[in-house]
Amino acid sequence: MRMIFGFSLFIALMAAAPASAQGTSKQRSACTNDAYRFCERFVPDADTVAQCLRANLGSLSRACRAQILGASKGKKRGRRH
Repeated sequence: MRMIFGFSLFIALMAAAPASAQGTSKQRSACTNDAYRFCERFVPDADTVAQCLRANLGSLSRACRAQILGASKGKKRGRRH
């Protein structure tokens, strides 16, 4: 029984991980078209798609660019001590 519970917990955690790596619903909404336009070869790897979008920042739609830049600013603020 303990082994089944442990396996079930592992599966649940693995299923939740990709969802958290894909950004917020606002980011997905703003960047889905750009992701397929510029980074289709990396889909469904969310981390690589995010890197690709940052590399193509100048070509992205305004909405996606704002989301990418907003996410970057949020990360930088968290590093201050």
